[in-house]
Amino acid sequence: MTNDQTTAAVTPSAWLQDVQRRRKWTLLVLLVAAIGGLLVTESTWPSGSFAHEAIEYFGIGLLLLCVLGRAWCTIYIGGRKKAELVREGPYSVSRNPLYVFSFIGAAGVGAAAGSVVTTLLAALACYAVFAVVVGKEEQFLADRFGATYDAYRARVPRFWPRFSAWKDVETVETNPRLVLTSFGDGLFFFLAIPLVESIEFLHESGYLPVLFHLP
Repeated sequence: MTNDQTTAAVTPSAWLQDVQRRRKWTLLVLLVAAIGGLLVTESTWPSGSFAHEAIEYFGIGLLLLCVLGRAWCTIYIGGRKKAELVREGPYSVSRNPLYVFSFIGAAGVGAAAGSVVTTLLAALACYAVFAVVVGKEEQFLADRFGATYDAYRARVPRFWPRFSAWKDVETVETNPRLVLTSFGDGLFFFLAIPLVESIEFLHESGYLPVLFHLP
């Protein structure tokens, strides 16, 4: 059986769920790897220094933006992702704004370590995972919506927003439960703060060796 036949034999909903499930497992593996790296890595700028604290506070700002942005996107797309093509609000300037805010959240997690390098690495790792997922989702959307999606894809960027394309509607039918779920999921990004602070304490106390210093 060919790949196309296999895809056709699976319902669109089940196929997308499988893609999302693989994404979650990949992110989990990356998270474990990131924690392992943080256990032996420390910022070049010591905790309490201006540069270290500035990066951390910048990261908190990114985390807040991530949580609020993801909830905002879910207001527009919650429960409608497979049923219709959403092209209003944040989806009028970016085809995947929910993922863009996730990149921002990942950068905020990396910034919790007080390092510019970990900030960029976290964002790039998250981008790499979602880029694969988006490719699968675009295949599904193109098959489902045809020329309508092709026109949308030609007008709106995949990730980086084109603000000049902004378009909105007066009312949006949404699912409050999904919005709250998205908001709650976003709050998990904040768990990085106590985790990184605990690792920094173990480094400063000498319980964990520091093998690498990153600016």
